[in-house]
Amino acid sequence: MEALECRLVVGDIDAFVTELGGVGADHGVTVQAVDARYVAGETHLERAVELADRARERGENVARDRAVEILLYAAGRRQIDRALEMGVSEGETDAVVLIATEGGAGDETAAAAAIESLESFGGRIDALGQVDEETLCTFFGITDAERAATDASLEELVCERAALLEVEK
Repeated sequence: MEALECRLVVGDIDAFVTELGGVGADHGVTVQAVDARYVAGETHLERAVELADRARERGENVARDRAVEILLYAAGRRQIDRALEMGVSEGETDAVVLIATEGGAGDETAAAAAIESLESFGGRIDALGQVDEETLCTFFGITDAERAATDASLEELVCERAALLEVEK
């Protein structure tokens, strides 16, 4: 998995999603854009890809589309409409666009070509270095008491939410 951290300006969300899908199809990768405020770090996204691929391999996926399945795990939610809250919206958004080769690893050339195509969508920024703890805790339902009871990082707690989807099935 590769991640492109950028500031996107989206005029029409449906057209934007179609363009992302086209880049993915052109390069044989899966592309998903998420609002950077809801990303706890690169491990968070890597874990979402890993769990989504495992669910698909087992025939336990909720979504037909791999990009949507990845979004479900990244959001820690089973309902697609609730997971879409984590996606980008119309207007200007700091985003992380993840590029996942089939099976989650492998063809770095295809991922690099996809990133090159996607760079025209927005200027690069340091989105993963700007963690918004309050937004993450609210979105993922992480309480102050939970944080006080563990020495786990916020990213580890967010990754746990994705892993809990497996248990909730």
